[in-house]
Amino acid sequence: MFTALLAQADTEGDLDWVVSVDSTVVRAHQTAAGARRNTTPAGEPPHHALGRSRGGLTPKIPLAADGRCRPLCFHLTPGQAGDAPAFEHVMAALRVPRPIGRPRTLPAIALADRTYSSRSIRAHLRRRGIQAVTPQPADQIANRKRRGSNGGHPPHFDRQAYRQRNTVERAINRLNNWRGLATRYEKTAAIFQAGLHIAAIFIWSAR
Repeated sequence: MFTALLAQADTEGDLDWVVSVDSTVVRAHQTAAGARRNTTPAGEPPHHALGRSRGGLTPKIPLAADGRCRPLCFHLTPGQAGDAPAFEHVMAALRVPRPIGRPRTLPAIALADRTYSSRSIRAHLRRRGIQAVTPQPADQIANRKRRGSNGGHPPHFDRQAYRQRNTVERAINRLNNWRGLATRYEKTAAIFQAGLHIAAIFIWSAR
C-alpha cells in the first residue's frame, strides 16, 4: 500500500523529487533484545538492526524524504553504524512504480549534510546522473587547498537548493510522533520496519 500511495502521488505530480537523505538513532526498549534465531523472518539481518552505544541498545534509521517532508524509503542498521555506508542502500530502496514503463528510481537532486561528502558517494550520484548538493567538511577543504593545483576544483555546491535539506529532518519528526517508532519495542528489524511503513502510509494518506 505504501508503494501504491507513492505511485499515485507521482502520477498526480504531488511527489517532489528533490530528495533529502539523513538518519536518526532511536532508543530500544529492553524487550527489543533477545530475538530467537529459529523464528526470525526471512531476510532478517543477524544483528536485527540493533547496536550498542552509550545510550544502550539502539537502531539507526537511514531514510530519504521528498521535498514536502514525507518519507520515501527506509534502511535499518545498528545504532553504531556509520551514516555514509548506508547512503547507497537508501538510494537503492527508492523505487516508485509508474503506470507505463519502469519504476522511477532517480531523484532530480539529492540533498545531504557533510557526513555524506565522500568521493564514493559523489561518484555514485554522478554515475546515476543525480545532482549532489552536499557541503564539504572543513578537513576536506583544507586538504584540497594543501595540495594546491593537484587538489582539483571544489565540487559544485548549490547553497540555495541546500536550504531544503531540513525536509528530511521534519519527516523524521513526523515519524517520531509515533511512540512505537520513537522507541523500538520489536525484537526483529522486519517488524520494526513494517511499523515505519505503516506510519508512512498515514503520512502519505493525509496529503
